[in-house]
Amino acid sequence: MNIEQRLLDIKALQNDTDEMKIEGYAVIYDKPATHSFGQYTFTEVIKKGALDHTDLSDVVLRYNHNDTWCVMARTKNNSLQLIKEEKGLKIQANLINTQSNRDIYKAIQSALLDKMSFSFVVAEKGDNWNTTKNQTYREITNIKKIHDVSVVDTPFYDTTTVYARSIEKLEQALKQNKNIALRKRKLLLLYGN
Repeated sequence: MNIEQRLLDIKALQNDTDEMKIEGYAVIYDKPATHSFGQYTFTEVIKKGALDHTDLSDVVLRYNHNDTWCVMARTKNNSLQLIKEEKGLKIQANLINTQSNRDIYKAIQSALLDKMSFSFVVAEKGDNWNTTKNQTYREITNIKKIHDVSVVDTPFYDTTTVYARSIEKLEQALKQNKNIALRKRKLLLLYGN
């Protein structure tokens, strides 16, 4: 399964009760994210409308996409709400009173944790790739499923899952470009200008 991740902001909500409520944006439309892989630059953007047909039926809130960490909230029991807005996908969560959730909540309150990420699968023909010698640009237009939204403490694209998928696609595109260039050179040698 190809799952990708993206980082965005999250914050704790002020309230007069002991509830631990957080909110943030797991997806923000039309804001390119760029990362360098050695001499190559990879840019990805989630286009407005990419969530129009997305399966959001059972999404969990995690810490760092970690399957061994207790689920912090879930859409299935309404402790996690996913709200499609003009800006993107907003999350609101009411964390249950566990030690791990209290620790995460305090870290969010103190801005030690202030980013979000989401793991997702792109629908068939739901993205467009444009690759040149040193740059790859990916535009995502249709996300099939969101598996989780996560509070994260790592920099953008610094997870194994995204590196495996992005680098794999990037290497495929670069190899294809080299093969095209090699074929052009062969044709020029055979047939001249």
